[in-house]
Amino acid sequence: MSGAAAAPSERPIEARQANTITVDLSQTYQRMDGFGFSLAFQRANLITNMSDKTKQRELLDLLFNRTTGAGFSILRNGIGSSPNSNSDFMNTIAPNNPGSPNAEPQYMWDGKDSGQLWVSQQAVNLYGVKNIYADAWSAPGYMKTNGRDTNGGTLCGVPGAQCASGDWRQAYANYLVAYIGFYAEEGVNITHLGFLNEPDYSASYASMQSNGNQAADFIKILHPTLEAVGLGDRVRIVCCDSMGWNNQVSMVSQIRSAGAEDLLGTVTSHTYSGGPGGPMSSRAPVWLSEQCDLNGAWTTAWYSYGGAGEGLTWASNIYNAVVNANISGYLYWEGVQWPNPNTNEKLIRVDNTTNTYEVSSRLWAFANWSRYVRPGAVRVGVSGGGNGLRTAAFRNEDGTIAVIAISSGGSAANVSIKISGGPGAAAVQAFVSDNTRKCESTPATVAGDGTISGSVAARSITTFFILPESS
Repeated sequence: MSGAAAAPSERPIEARQANTITVDLSQTYQRMDGFGFSLAFQRANLITNMSDKTKQRELLDLLFNRTTGAGFSILRNGIGSSPNSNSDFMNTIAPNNPGSPNAEPQYMWDGKDSGQLWVSQQAVNLYGVKNIYADAWSAPGYMKTNGRDTNGGTLCGVPGAQCASGDWRQAYANYLVAYIGFYAEEGVNITHLGFLNEPDYSASYASMQSNGNQAADFIKILHPTLEAVGLGDRVRIVCCDSMGWNNQVSMVSQIRSAGAEDLLGTVTSHTYSGGPGGPMSSRAPVWLSEQCDLNGAWTTAWYSYGGAGEGLTWASNIYNAVVNANISGYLYWEGVQWPNPNTNEKLIRVDNTTNTYEVSSRLWAFANWSRYVRPGAVRVGVSGGGNGLRTAAFRNEDGTIAVIAISSGGSAANVSIKISGGPGAAAVQAFVSDNTRKCESTPATVAGDGTISGSVAARSITTFFILPESS
């Protein structure tokens, strides 16, 4: 009808009243270590061995480039424990039993480390990645109660695990330090060292079981071993990559009671058997160090029906962890993996036989966080945004500010961002991921009073990256 007002759902975005988001730089929360992924179990070889070098560089850029890719800042490698590289196993640097815990081990470094070394070198040298997390799924089998690196078993010598072969705790600590040394000789400094992975689960692949008291006992040996070679302040001890949050809470409590919490640099947990309901009580930063959708069929969708593998789902998963549980590091399981199994446990599906790859939208969900919330950033206070928007804000070490807004609703919303408690905004860029865009530029402006104006698309994540006024 001529002259009739448009229904609210039909009005142009410009006509809608902006939702005000207020960032308070004086209100601070956790310090961020970053976002990342793993290349364990020879997945790194999908990049390292790719014969098409253009595609190889494209894969590296997708993972590490802050302009065209996700800009990941944490790489999690697996420390091998298997005597060979059969199947997708990770080979150990000490395959032969030296005969006793006190005998001189014969280390064998192949200069490849299941393809992980080369990718680590590229991450460090080309992209400036500084957080390299090396994590052992198990000690070599001859150091354990069951005599093999698979199917659980416990490290010989920790409380409750006495073995006829002797006490292997110091030998295992030396083994881990030797691994760090091989990487250092190749130009890669490992910053985080884990000695357990899913200690509450016995798997047919490399696995080793432990409770918190046993972990604390080993930490008290590993820490002085690192200090003896000058790594005490440079390498954080990480524990324990539990299958689920509740078990990790229990292990941290036991480590604290045993007097070893101050030696712990980072607490890590998975969420396969349960996720966080709130922050963990720990003096150390807490990471969710392995997350993925293990069961859903491979999808590249951003949003279709809210499925477990969709990009918008993962934008929200990260939000829930960082904002509601004070997580400092958030890592997906595998960065790349071959097409089989056809699940969402990887961010990029790679087929070396055809030199092709396919990128999931989950990677772009991470990009909106990782490109702009850098290691050392501090989460700061934020309020407002209106119905349907969830917001988070961070101040990076260089003073830049990242404001993240996630919309789960079916319509766009204008936003107005105001900065308090510190320097105001001098300039802004905005980037959006949704059903048609992959962390792509979207309009945003700064008014004379420093107020930022922009729009958050329906079912999207939008990051406002703000340059502060000079002091």
